[in-house]
Amino acid sequence: FRFKDSLAEDLRRADLVISHAGAGSCLETLEKGKPLVVVINEKLMNNHQLELAKQLHRDGHVLCCNCSTLVETLQSMDLSTLKPFPPGQPEKFALFLDKVVGFQ
Repeated sequence: FRFKDSLAEDLRRADLVISHAGAGSCLETLEKGKPLVVVINEKLMNNHQLELAKQLHRDGHVLCCNCSTLVETLQSMDLSTLKPFPPGQPEKFALFLDKVVGFQ
């Protein structure tokens, strides 16, 4: 998609998501419990997407490839090996933040 206000309905209906490794795209997909193949854009300056993609892959949450290995990845993938992404815990962050700024 070039631009879309929300991908929520597309994600809800998807059986598999293929995406770049942007944090928002990855986390929104994983929070919906959808299997994710992350395609790293190796031409990005400092390649910040690579760090996130590799960590999510090491943790077993995504499959990871680049443009030249995408077809091979899709042909050989085993989605049953992917681990569910744990739900966020915003209350823990809020408690931490309260402690840091002195509200506790």
